[in-house]
Amino acid sequence: MLETMNIEDYKTVLYRQEDGSWVAEIPAIPGCYALMPSRAEALDELSCVFEMISEEYREKRMHLPAVATEIVHAYPRPSSMS
Repeated sequence: MLETMNIEDYKTVLYRQEDGSWVAEIPAIPGCYALMPSRAEALDELSCVFEMISEEYREKRMHLPAVATEIVHAYPRPSSMS
């Protein structure tokens, strides 16, 4: 039986784009991200994306990628780098 991983088992990165939209992603899982107008919508959509990806892995009898994300430092990007 495959071990079941939950979204809470992973680090979620949330950031705002220059256009004001929000990105929520789980870096450990390729393709697991959401881009929405608000933080709450991005996090809600990320949950849906995570469930879809989890189901695909279960159907293929594969394990989700290991939790390997480490947040070292986060800071705002200077506007001169745009």
